[in-house]
Amino acid sequence: MAAALQVLPRLARAPLHPLLWRGSVARLASSMALAEQAWQLFESAVGAVLPGPMLHRALSLDPSGRQLKVRDRSFQLRQNVYLVGFGKAVMGMAAAAEELLGQHLVQGVISIPKGIRAAMERAGKQEMLLKPHSRVQVFEGAEDNLPDRDALRAALTIRQLAEGLTADDLLLVLISGWGTPAAHRDDRHQCHGHPPLVPAASVMA
Repeated sequence: MAAALQVLPRLARAPLHPLLWRGSVARLASSMALAEQAWQLFESAVGAVLPGPMLHRALSLDPSGRQLKVRDRSFQLRQNVYLVGFGKAVMGMAAAAEELLGQHLVQGVISIPKGIRAAMERAGKQEMLLKPHSRVQVFEGAEDNLPDRDALRAALTIRQLAEGLTADDLLLVLISGWGTPAAHRDDRHQCHGHPPLVPAASVMA
């Protein structure tokens, strides 16, 4: 052991062999490049599923700003858009929709899980938050994904808004984390309510 302790300081001071040094640097550079590429792929994947970018891929205004295009359908805009939504990511979707629609959005109601808004504020995700004077009313409920009185109040408010619309209004429905089971796709209106009697456009994330 004593002999080894005497040899180690001399080894530490000894210069590295040039080939060994170049090989180590090359491996380090390669690892750093791979790590950077992995991080870029991760950021790209996360960016692709953020509520704002997803919504902008589904919704757009024509150059005149008088028509809302939802994928392959178009709807006439004349300050007649109402918005409802529910789910974990729907606040970010609603923020993007309100920014896109501007004065054409009359009113909105969304239901989000309790604590989501505070979590977004702590994370500094301003793009996921509604503006202070937003036309969209936010209800927080269903703590731990369990139905409660707050979630029921949100659902009743959404229902009241939808039932008050006319055939001249447009209802934009934003849904996050929702899907109809394959076995029930044919009777989805029985499972999730009747089809709306007003023109409706749905965006799901």
